[in-house]
Amino acid sequence: MARPRTILALAAHLLATCGQGPAPDIHGQPSARDVAIFSPRFGDTDPVDWPPRDNPRSHPVHGIDTSVWQGDIDWPTLRLNGVNFAFLKATEGGDLVDPAFAHNWAGAAAAGVARGAYHFYYHCRPASQQARWYIAHVPRAVSALPPVLDMEWTPRSPTCRTKRPAAKIRAEARIYLDAVQDHYGHRPILYTTLDFFQENELWKLGGVDFWLRSTAVHPSDSFPAQHWTFWQYSATGTVPGIRGKVDLNAFAGTRADWTAWLAR
Repeated sequence: MARPRTILALAAHLLATCGQGPAPDIHGQPSARDVAIFSPRFGDTDPVDWPPRDNPRSHPVHGIDTSVWQGDIDWPTLRLNGVNFAFLKATEGGDLVDPAFAHNWAGAAAAGVARGAYHFYYHCRPASQQARWYIAHVPRAVSALPPVLDMEWTPRSPTCRTKRPAAKIRAEARIYLDAVQDHYGHRPILYTTLDFFQENELWKLGGVDFWLRSTAVHPSDSFPAQHWTFWQYSATGTVPGIRGKVDLNAFAGTRADWTAWLAR
């Protein structure tokens, strides 16, 4: 999902955020609970030959996740082409803000896209510090989706390659989840990959809505018996309104389930 920091991204961040506080909230925009659900008009540069039972299109509600790497986004066009929700990269570790976050947060809201913000987690840094960093940069908004914690290994990080014990990672995740829930009033969603999920036994974290990455097979095969709310089924998608590739995601339930989930 998230790319490790680069010198270019960090420099852009410093220029874009110098002297700024948290991204402003957007008031007066239509709630995602009140707008129509559009069917996806997505493509894929590396499509999977999904069997009918496992095809992502069997799920009616689709969306994307984005960061600065998607460049300038035409949110109204995305909305009309089936982007019903978007998870936007907000923060990483304890000292990086995605340079496109504030712009995407405002643009998605103005287009009527249900949007949430995710934090790319560094498992070798204190969870409480990372939670404070996220809270400092992601506004509370009534219409926003729950916060997202993105947990995966970081083998290319210059400072966070050592794998900590699974029990320690789960304990730190609990600290982060509790702190963010206390601030926003919603239990965060937990995004993860198969290797991180298995090696850290993340199914032991109760009370979590999982967002699972599985780009070759259905989550019922890659994460057997694990309940999930969102499924990232492609990292090579194409959607009108974005130049280049973007991650594609599906919500687990029906259109009615989506409306009910948003209204929780």
